[in-house]
Amino acid sequence: MDFLKSLKARVRNFKTAHFQLFEGHSLLASRGIHEGSRCFIIGNGPSLRAEDLTRIQENGEISFAFNRIFHIFPNTPWRPTYYISQDEKMLAGSIDEVNSIRAERKFIPIEMDWYYGIHLSGVTPFHIVTEEKGEIDFSEDVARYVANSKTVVYTAIQFAVYMGIREIYLIGVDHHFHISQNDKGEIVVDPTAKDYFTDTYNQDKANLYVPNTDRSTLTFMAARKYADAHGIKIYNATRGGKLEVFERVDFDSLFTSN
Repeated sequence: MDFLKSLKARVRNFKTAHFQLFEGHSLLASRGIHEGSRCFIIGNGPSLRAEDLTRIQENGEISFAFNRIFHIFPNTPWRPTYYISQDEKMLAGSIDEVNSIRAERKFIPIEMDWYYGIHLSGVTPFHIVTEEKGEIDFSEDVARYVANSKTVVYTAIQFAVYMGIREIYLIGVDHHFHISQNDKGEIVVDPTAKDYFTDTYNQDKANLYVPNTDRSTLTFMAARKYADAHGIKIYNATRGGKLEVFERVDFDSLFTSN
């Protein structure tokens, strides 16, 4: 039994080191697929509006969405171009819902299958690497690995850049939670804050992770640093919220020419 476990571990280590030759090979076709385009990265904050998603749909925009975004589906014909989740606790409780999402591609870390026994259908796997210390990495080749740092929005930005997208607009990224933790690990409670666009989003919140907004801020700063150095524009089109790392733009103004 120990021999089999050791053999499986060695096989996984080999596949991880050469990920683009195995499971990651399917990601190679995504390189530069949207060269010069713009996209919308959609957070699940309380500012998110179904009518804004419908507008994105009507204008044929590329979009990334995450986790339990499916709670808004009854209110809009919009569906994400790309879906991403890397939260094993959330995925473990939402397998059927994620399997039923209609998106061009659904990106899920291979680690969900390898280490957590979460088996999803119709997904494209990627290898996620977490570095807890030092400078926050930014992967330029998601077929090899994706750098993880506290927010799935950062993962989506890496995918968007890999696909050749040059303008990225964030909506629904309020960056403000009822319960969060700071970089000292202290719990911060804001009774005035609402976490998500619907109260039914996290009914199992006691079993989920508490967001670390200090670390997320550093992650967004790393994304801006990379974008500024490579001629990529990231704008915050969220209606309100507390994310001030990126230049703000008015969501409605992005469609006036249409």
